Amino acid sequence: MLYQRTIQKKATVKGIGLHTGEPATLSFCPAPPNFGIHFVRKDLKGQPSLSVQAKNVQATSRATTLGGAHFSVSTVEHCLSSLSALRIDNLVIELEGPEIPIGDGSAKPFLDAIFQAGIVEQDHTRKYAYVTQPIYLGEDDKHVYVVPYNGLRITCTISFPHPVIGDETLDLDIDEHIFQTQVAPARTFGFLKEVEALKAKGLIRGGGLENAVVLDADKVINPEGLRFKDEFVRHKILDTLGDLVTLGAPLMGHIVLYKTGHDLMNKFIHKIIQSQDCVKFVELGSDPSVHFQKLHSQYS
Repeated sequence: MLYQRTIQKKATVKGIGLHTGEPATLSFCPAPPNFGIHFVRKDLKGQPSLSVQAKNVQATSRATTLGGAHFSVSTVEHCLSSLSALRIDNLVIELEGPEIPIGDGSAKPFLDAIFQAGIVEQDHTRKYAYVTQPIYLGEDDKHVYVVPYNGLRITCTISFPHPVIGDETLDLDIDEHIFQTQVAPARTFGFLKEVEALKAKGLIRGGGLENAVVLDADKVINPEGLRFKDEFVRHKILDTLGDLVTLGAPLMGHIVLYKTGHDLMNKFIHKIIQSQDCVKFVELGSDPSVHFQKLHSQYS
């Protein structure tokens, strides 16, 4: 896709916050070219805003939290993943309250809202982060790397010592259709013993079987079961797409992840930004496929 994109009209998602359990409202609103993605707290004095950039990532424990001088917002990855897959460049995300609605624990409510609003191309070309040489980051037994690729491809491996999960690997070329059918419906997941401990600390008051896959010692306890037999690794790909929005430009490359989480992904995105010899921020010419072929030939 050559040109930047926004949405045609405002679209709203309502629900409850994961941690407070209180009503939460999010609205996607159109924005002009070169604006980027910004959260705005409509319910605070002066309606402060916060740009979605890696430098504003404040915390990465269990979820990605963006923070600034006036407010912070947690668990942004679910709503941002749709923007990554749909190549939405410019958007105002209005919030009323401190949390994003958790919905059903997937990206589907946000994806549906964007489709309802409609997507429009703008009269400015898009700048891509085009990987020209491999970039690697590892910590302990976890790692992530990206290599040149004419598109966005994600290969993800997770490993959990649980009889329902174990080792799962999935390799996907990300486009709108693949995201809509294979990734967006995948829900976040947690373990019953952790849920009980978190609730004892006053957290995840809005969490339940209606917005997460919950596992006890040996099984999924949700009555409806799983949406995919490998729903867990699909949700990890969803999370990765959401975190990639903080890069500031759509990534063109093949990402390979092994047992990674939000913390390592945030560090990796910072490394991509700093690796000026391995990634080029480029705009496409009139024929995107030809342009990418030339770039690939030039930098491979």
